[in-house]
Amino acid sequence: MSGCCDNGCSLDRLRERQRGTLQVVLSINAIMFFVIVAAALYGKSTALLADSLDNLGDALTYSLSLYAVSRGATVKAKVALFKGGLIFLAAFAVAAQITYKLFVPSLPVFEVMGVFSLLGLAANSLCLFLLWRHRHEDVNMSSVWECSRNDIASNLSVFVAAGAVWFTGSGWPDIVVALGLVWLLMRSAIRVISSARVALRAAT
Repeated sequence: MSGCCDNGCSLDRLRERQRGTLQVVLSINAIMFFVIVAAALYGKSTALLADSLDNLGDALTYSLSLYAVSRGATVKAKVALFKGGLIFLAAFAVAAQITYKLFVPSLPVFEVMGVFSLLGLAANSLCLFLLWRHRHEDVNMSSVWECSRNDIASNLSVFVAAGAVWFTGSGWPDIVVALGLVWLLMRSAIRVISSARVALRAAT
């Protein structure tokens, strides 16, 4: 009887830790979305816009993950499947922006790109640190970890693009990095969806 109680208490503590972490990273990403999307529009940067959409996708992902924390394996797998779909949508949104930029070219403000990519890197590094201990706990938290890890690559890519825009005086580095981020998002979406489908089959 005591063992059953201990297991139940341990599971409750695990869920509370997950819930607390998700609430913090949700707040960080929601704030960073508004900050970076404003910077992207001001700086005319497609790569930075992709970064901001990544933050929005993460905020939605963390909201869904909060809902799934205390649910069963089937619900967690379905939520992870939906997250994969959201990542796909973000990739398509960035691809649409890239297409627009090809027809209506503009030179991004590299200073804005550099500063806000570093700001995003600091925020996402904090999120990654907070999520580190949860990355192998279940499909819900592992998909969250996947999203957060992508953010670091996105921030670094935008910072490199800012330097390339400054060096070349051209907007092409911004577009090239944005294309790379589309590929990263698509790859991540496929990985999350594949893991969710495996977990869903196991749960049912």
